Amino acid sequence: MATNIGMMDSAYFVGRNEILSWINDRLHLNLSRIEEAASGAVQCQMLDMTFPGVVPMHKVNFEAKNEYEMIQNYKVMQEVFTKLKITKPLEVNRLVKGRPLDNLEFLQWLKRFCDSINGGIMNENYNPVERRSRGGREKSVKGSSKISKSLQTNNMHHPPVTTSNKPAGPKQAKSHAIGGGSNTSAEVQALSKEVADLKVSVDLLEKERDFYFSKLRDIEILCQTPELDDLPIVVAVKKILYATDADESVLEEAQECLNQSLGLEVDEEEGKEEEEEEEEVAAETQT
Repeated sequence: MATNIGMMDSAYFVGRNEILSWINDRLHLNLSRIEEAASGAVQCQMLDMTFPGVVPMHKVNFEAKNEYEMIQNYKVMQEVFTKLKITKPLEVNRLVKGRPLDNLEFLQWLKRFCDSINGGIMNENYNPVERRSRGGREKSVKGSSKISKSLQTNNMHHPPVTTSNKPAGPKQAKSHAIGGGSNTSAEVQALSKEVADLKVSVDLLEKERDFYFSKLRDIEILCQTPELDDLPIVVAVKKILYATDADESVLEEAQECLNQSLGLEVDEEEGKEEEEEEEEVAAETQT
């Protein structure tokens, strides 16, 4: 089993869209962002599909919103890791923050790991929706039940509105049908064109976002090199890269940190130059 995968392995170059498609297709979900998997429930069910019966799905909370609820899911996952003798460390404190880079990296590893079991072939007898219903319920099921109850309540308090069965005049109905049909077709064509334009814009934006995301990932991998880890410029870059809020003060802090380190280096160089000058003066005086 591929439990230990190097940072430069091809697994870590799998894109966000491919990861989301892999999750949605296998688990019959509709995730649109990597951060939606931060609770750990999705990862638990992926392991449940790969190793049937190993994951206690009744302990997995698919409705986890708070960090303390998510941590319980990761505890379940850690128990499964121990049973399967998986040595990969779980950085729970980073994953529950919902940062895209951390969660994408873990999901990339998980995909590679699951694909290494039985050649990644899906279990045809596995029903992901049924397995989830035994533990945490799906949001859609809860939402539909709430809506149906509210509809029943409204129907009890508000009787249905009856409409007159009197047919409209033939001329009026005919003219309405003709006029309405032409207007409707024109509106449909206009909306279809607008949807097509929006799809093109979304595709371009996603490509641009994925491009810059891959650049950030490359920078992160470079900053994690042990030989560069303590360099001032790397420390400053990490401050910006791992900032959780869009706060301008983060950039100022990084610049201040960099300036302080550079200032110390300049002072050291000036001190060395002064010492060299004093040594030269002393040597000339002796001669």
